[in-house]
Amino acid sequence: MSRSNKMFGDKAFDLLKDLKRSAQTIPAFDDDGVRQVLEEIKAIFEENVAQASSYNSSGDRSLWPLLNYRHAALQRNKRCLLAYLYERMQRIKALRWEFGPIIPGDIKQALCEPEVQFFNNYSKSLAAYMRSVGDGQGIDLTGNLRPPKSLYIEVRCVEDYGKFELDDGEVVHLKKNSQHYLPRAQVETLVRQGILQHIA
Repeated sequence: MSRSNKMFGDKAFDLLKDLKRSAQTIPAFDDDGVRQVLEEIKAIFEENVAQASSYNSSGDRSLWPLLNYRHAALQRNKRCLLAYLYERMQRIKALRWEFGPIIPGDIKQALCEPEVQFFNNYSKSLAAYMRSVGDGQGIDLTGNLRPPKSLYIEVRCVEDYGKFELDDGEVVHLKKNSQHYLPRAQVETLVRQGILQHIA
């Protein structure tokens, strides 16, 4: 198999470096990069199978170093690819805690379809767990990621949202640039989604 100056595993390592360096919450899934790594894994495997057959028929032990080198390269590619997918999975879990059960549109565009499905399944599992704890009352574990200093906060609407019903039945009209003094626990999700802005 002819190669340029690129070594086995370079593309897989590039996937990890690009993900780590990205300033975005989660960069777009690198379909092309993942495909290239999978193609390289397949090519390495096929080369080793062919060479192993040659070894079986000839018994030439001089083939062992190259077989071992290719096998190590194949394993490295697999580890890098799994690390890339695992890191993305961890970031997708963090999205649920930060933004709630709905992924903002600009971030959702960066995810591939299986990742969106993973987010939805994780979100459902987390919601089911939160409903099951707290003596049947349920507890919103995502509501207070940091201990609150006060139960009410002052917020400004960043965009028109419409009617928002509080737990006590009061309905608040959230219009762009309007300011409200509302229970922190009930509006934190809207703050995280960028619909409301906390006024310090």
